[in-house]
Amino acid sequence: MQKNKISLSRMRRLLWLMGVVKIPMIAYVRPKLMFLDEERSQVRIKLKRRTKNHLKSMYFGSLAVGADMAAGLHAFYFARQSGVKVSFAFKAVKAEFLKRAMTDVYFNSDEGQLVKQAFDEALLTKERVNKWVKVEAKNTDGEIVAVFDMEISVKVL
Repeated sequence: MQKNKISLSRMRRLLWLMGVVKIPMIAYVRPKLMFLDEERSQVRIKLKRRTKNHLKSMYFGSLAVGADMAAGLHAFYFARQSGVKVSFAFKAVKAEFLKRAMTDVYFNSDEGQLVKQAFDEALLTKERVNKWVKVEAKNTDGEIVAVFDMEISVKVL
């Protein structure tokens, strides 16, 4: 298993490409990858016409895209880094909306090592592995607007 260093700009390009080719909702919402390493990920979604609801706050679907990206990027990152193909999806989501998101929202996940464990276990066993990943969504004032628990399912192909 080779280990490649993946730059932030390369991951941004791959994220854009994935949105255009495989998951159009990502392309529509246009999340921006702000930070990614083996521990943490951060994705920003701007509050604009495409992401707003009728209350002028961030739409539920936009919040779900941000949480999906922040939680799923680590699986994508570790797969690209190791050079193996991986199938990952979310089996379940638990969300708690604490206040309306009236600004841009930053989605943060500090669960990189947990996803790495799932990836390593799936690589070793060749079985599908499930783990719960936590994502916090914060507004530009740093207030938590939502908390997501996402069950990621990883299988190395």
